[in-house]
Amino acid sequence: MSLTDKAISRIREMVLSGELPPGTKLLPEQQLADELGMSRNLVREAVKALVVARVLEIRRGDGTYVTSLEPGLLLEGLGSAVELLRGNTLLELTEVRRLFEPAATGLAAARISDDQLLEVRRHLDAMRAAREDVELLNHHDAAFHRAVIAATGNATLVSLLDGISSRTLRARIWRGLVDENVSGPTVAEHEAIYTALAVGDAALAEAAALMHVNTTEKWLREHLEREDHEIPPGVIVV
Repeated sequence: MSLTDKAISRIREMVLSGELPPGTKLLPEQQLADELGMSRNLVREAVKALVVARVLEIRRGDGTYVTSLEPGLLLEGLGSAVELLRGNTLLELTEVRRLFEPAATGLAAARISDDQLLEVRRHLDAMRAAREDVELLNHHDAAFHRAVIAATGNATLVSLLDGISSRTLRARIWRGLVDENVSGPTVAEHEAIYTALAVGDAALAEAAALMHVNTTEKWLREHLEREDHEIPPGVIVV
């Protein structure tokens, strides 16, 4: 472990222990360095790294503070990391989605409110109307899933799944462009999810979501196995 990593770990420990709770202002750089028994340069580099990780934030003219440490903030960089995945690693990503999303959809069926169900229905209706518009169809596809996961009320789960899929819109569009028959089955799979949510059937909702993810996984696997077909770098299909 480098000295900078040690400095990062020391500050993280202070946050984890509650010594530096959310919203706390850090000591001035030199005082913090003295307290940690490290050089000012090491502390400066550690702070920079933790700012990138969204653990700390620098308020110009005021100082450095611990952030809210909310899941949506700390997991914000997940989507950027996901975009770098390619090849067989994409199959691993669909496995992760297969583990999380069906369970989350089942949880949503048990917790969804009338207003949240209306929001899901709105995006489903928009998908039906946009069958011939790949870009618009996939926009509402992504919004449909965000609305479903939001209905779980679990902020960490929302952040995780949003990181996996929220930055993949252009990949969905690309899939639609290479598979002209994708809109019909896509809408049908979303209709099955909505129906299960509407009746509050968690097991049915989970099964419908699993079928939807399995369809994606099968499509991706087949395309990766074709020697004459290459998934463009940065493309994630969800």
